[in-house]
Amino acid sequence: MLAPKDLLDALSGHASRILSGDTPLPKSEIESQFKALLQSGFSKLDLVSREEFDSQMVVLARTRARLESLEAKVAELEARLAPAQE
Repeated sequence: MLAPKDLLDALSGHASRILSGDTPLPKSEIESQFKALLQSGFSKLDLVSREEFDSQMVVLARTRARLESLEAKVAELEARLAPAQE
């Protein structure tokens, strides 16, 4: 995987080659080549989709709630045991 600076430098170099060609390209061709260039660059990064991110946030919230519940139960059990041990 490329470092972010190296990736941006590579994307910049490819973009300048697309835009500074000897023969002028139609706008749609430039857009499609630039889109392909960005997709290629993003595929080299360790990214997740918004859908995956949101689903993982839901899992994390559920896990956090469960952890807090278990911590409260442990504290309650410890409180019950404390007077018995004295």
